[in-house]
Amino acid sequence: MYANKLCLAPMVRSGELPTRIMALNHGADLVWSPEIVDKKLIQCTRIANEELNTIDFIDSNFKPTKKTKRAPVVFRTYPKLESGKLIFQIGSSDPELAVQAASKIIKDVDGIDLNCGCPKPFSTHSGMGAALLTNPTQLVAILQNLVEKIGKPNKKPISCKIRLLDDKDAKPTLELLEKLVTTGIENITIHCRTRDMRNRDHPIHNFLPELVKYIQSKNISCIINGALQSRHDFENLKTNLGLANVGGMIAESAESNPSVFNKENPLTWSKVLIEFIETAIKFDNHPTNTKYVLLNQIPGKLKYYNEFCKLKSNEDYYKLAKQIENDDKIKLKYCMKDKLIPSNEYDSQFKDSDKENHINKKRKLQ
Repeated sequence: MYANKLCLAPMVRSGELPTRIMALNHGADLVWSPEIVDKKLIQCTRIANEELNTIDFIDSNFKPTKKTKRAPVVFRTYPKLESGKLIFQIGSSDPELAVQAASKIIKDVDGIDLNCGCPKPFSTHSGMGAALLTNPTQLVAILQNLVEKIGKPNKKPISCKIRLLDDKDAKPTLELLEKLVTTGIENITIHCRTRDMRNRDHPIHNFLPELVKYIQSKNISCIINGALQSRHDFENLKTNLGLANVGGMIAESAESNPSVFNKENPLTWSKVLIEFIETAIKFDNHPTNTKYVLLNQIPGKLKYYNEFCKLKSNEDYYKLAKQIENDDKIKLKYCMKDKLIPSNEYDSQFKDSDKENHINKKRKLQ
């Protein structure tokens, strides 16, 4: 299911339904939901939304106020497009809670993924996310429970997303992988940064082939994540690092432009705005979430950026986006970053960390 697939990464707030739909419409093979914590999902009520043709999971503990009368949608999926392509990511540090949460959602998704890589405090303070990397016994227990009690009975894959444990040596990560491959999971996504690294730090590739090939030798698929910018970028990385049948996952670049999954050029950013807002309106996306994503799509120096900040409805966002589309004074650019590494800088044989450091320094100067 995961081999050779190019996927939308799990992104809190940014990975809601409009972004996932755009990603799929522009060529993404699989999409991940945002991470949702087990206790939050357990308290949800499932509703078939006949007006939107969606399945909604509503916070059943919500109490209406004067300002907010409608219960918030914790998760929404559109089966007509997402069926067969949607992986749900759970945040958990407890085997039983993970199973309870997964049992609520498994009929409406195509796989369950455990978040073992998020380094942000809202995950790690509860022992979730990247904190699980330092508690492999608990991590293994969660995955085994999900496989036996959710995956096998429903014939759906269980997977996890991890980070590297060391930036110079493959051994610590390999030792963790040796435990993970015994759990029965079907895919491991490797974010090619350590827990202490952030997205501004260049990903580590020098021992990536060793990790990927070990995972694949156990008949488990592998996806790589970390600064991939486009489908072309993904193909370059696979070819030049000598990785076969590996999948790829795009995060930040897809956050700013979900059309980067295209085999050809992605949309210009003004067209991204129009399509995204139209999708948000169609699926009744909360305006606050719509704005959050839009502000990641619009160049911050543009005069329209501050105008979007003042607006509060999806319909008003759309009117302003149409003004931008018709403003012939704006130079339209692809809403994506430069390629991760130019193809002539790859070397499928390199193992030397000095060479990796040299390439990193060169990138910083560009």
